[in-house]
Amino acid sequence: MDERRLKDSFARVAAHGDEVALFFYSHLFLAHPEVRDMFPVSMSVTRDRLLTALGQIVSDVSNLDSLVPYLSGLGRDHRKFGATPEHYPAIGRSLIATLAYFAGDVWDDELARDWTDAYTLVSRVMADAARRDEEQHNPPWWDATVVGHERRAIDIAVVTVAPAQQLSYRPGQCVNLEISQRPRLWRLYSMANAPRPDGTVDFHVKIIDGGQVSPVLGRGPGIGSALRLGPPFGSLVLDTSSANDIVMAAGGTGLGPLKAILEQLGHRGQSSTVPRTHLFVGARTAAELYDLADLEKMAASNPWLTVTPAVSHERGSPGDSALRIESGTVADALARRGTWRDHDAYVCGSEAMVTATVSRLTALGASPERIFIENFGWSEL
Repeated sequence: MDERRLKDSFARVAAHGDEVALFFYSHLFLAHPEVRDMFPVSMSVTRDRLLTALGQIVSDVSNLDSLVPYLSGLGRDHRKFGATPEHYPAIGRSLIATLAYFAGDVWDDELARDWTDAYTLVSRVMADAARRDEEQHNPPWWDATVVGHERRAIDIAVVTVAPAQQLSYRPGQCVNLEISQRPRLWRLYSMANAPRPDGTVDFHVKIIDGGQVSPVLGRGPGIGSALRLGPPFGSLVLDTSSANDIVMAAGGTGLGPLKAILEQLGHRGQSSTVPRTHLFVGARTAAELYDLADLEKMAASNPWLTVTPAVSHERGSPGDSALRIESGTVADALARRGTWRDHDAYVCGSEAMVTATVSRLTALGASPERIFIENFGWSEL
């Protein structure tokens, strides 16, 4: 495979935007109408995910240490749709047809071979991961029940669910979630707590205007409502081998996975064994800092933890808690505290927030290799 040819041709294809996914799924459903029932009636979010996944694969095509775990997670996760190894050749044919159509006059036999080889690798890793997952008797999804719902702000809620079977995950990871009121509309949410003895899991949910799932979940589907959770995956997890101090930056409900990691740190027992950790949590207004009460309690009971809230669209103030609210973005608040050399950094939030914060951290001395990110804002609808 020629990495440069793959990246150049993908850039040419991706420039056509939504047309690419429309062509792909039209080709797939016309050639194989039997797979249509695996997908939701509304394909808008599913179409967006196609280019996102392809972009991730192409960007990491030469970095198998990063690509293989990503593809393995996709393979395990796709079990919840009923995907089997028999589906991969059909998907591959539709993908190659789509790439050939939008690549235009740069498409030739050599490029076709490159993409065929790339897809062969992708499908093999995904299928092998799904097979191993099944052999380990892991379910394709976990049935769960809503056992708690707390509205924290006008558009933010904390939803607590109880899986019927033990859900094993690492703090910072996420799952695809499907509620009974919106069948086949799976959306990605991060667990907002470290694993508990009773197995319950919290999700921080922001209600998105025009969304199909978040309004139902955020406004309250009702205690006892049924839902399903896909297999946990994601790379925004604590590097337990590192002795570095830690800086965290959260935007909005991006706080969820970072709060789970904070709980994991707190479970270490002796404070002397926990790295000094500074959490910056940002929102547009103070009213959107929905978790200040819990964060204040965490900071008060853990001497290794410092919490700095910041608001970007109004002046900061002392607020109603012991945590002083600063003005500006999370990146601005980080900069006011000096450099972050020799720190591990964990960042989660919207794409714009993550990009700005990572750029600022790098400028402030943080090593790019020690900045851990995961941005799932595109799926929370």
